[in-house]
Amino acid sequence: MTDVTQNAQGEDDQDKTIYDELPDAPPKKRLKLSWTGKIGVVVVGFWLVMVVIGPWISPFHEADIIGDDSYLPPMSTTEGEGLHVLGTDYLERDILSRILWGARMTVGISFLATLLAYMMGVTAGIAAAVKKGWTDMILSRINDAILSLPTIMLGLLIVVALGSSIPILIGTAAIIYASSVFRIARAYGQEIMVMDYVESAQARGETIWWIIFREVLPNAAMPLATDFGLRLVFVVLFISSLSFLGLGIQPPAADWGSMVRQNLDGLQYGSWRLPLSPLASI
Repeated sequence: MTDVTQNAQGEDDQDKTIYDELPDAPPKKRLKLSWTGKIGVVVVGFWLVMVVIGPWISPFHEADIIGDDSYLPPMSTTEGEGLHVLGTDYLERDILSRILWGARMTVGISFLATLLAYMMGVTAGIAAAVKKGWTDMILSRINDAILSLPTIMLGLLIVVALGSSIPILIGTAAIIYASSVFRIARAYGQEIMVMDYVESAQARGETIWWIIFREVLPNAAMPLATDFGLRLVFVVLFISSLSFLGLGIQPPAADWGSMVRQNLDGLQYGSWRLPLSPLASI
């Protein structure tokens, strides 16, 4: 074996030793759910389907006044109209139909607001974690200012000032809950940015965009996806709370929060199922 061949082989062995010390990025894991998580996915998925097909399968229109009397009990029938599975409300409207129509408003608006909140929160959070310095400080202080305000109070102020239209409700919920998403995305981004495999990518000369899309976001996707379901529930409660206070979805459109408020008078007539039915959906 010549000296040139020996030297070349020695250099190859040395390079292998150097690169063997560089850590690899953790393998991309699939989202694994416990049995309670699977139940939650089924429930959320069911209502997302109802957002699309609910108005098509409801027995009546949300604004149809079809009962013979207010606060009819469940499984009651009216002549020429049919069966009212959950009874009728204070205006003689079918409760089941309004719950199915209300899913389009309550769940649909909440889902869009949650998506928008994640778009804003994840973008700002990852930017703060990657850029650091003044960018991190400015974004964090703005986020802390939003977090310091009570959620319902801030929502009421915005809705009273700008109105209770659907775009305003979506934007209000998105801005409020994007602050919580920002903290989670920033925390995971900072944790991932100091990992050895990220430092290895920086040493190789990879661009910051490559690191964000190939290292940071894939490894933060699982906890962010888990938080998405929880955040969706919070937004549903937020939109329903505004409607319960009379500042959310306006009549005659059906909404679960407003249905609870409108049918509270039925409690004195023994119709406790009417406010409980939309509340159970929430």
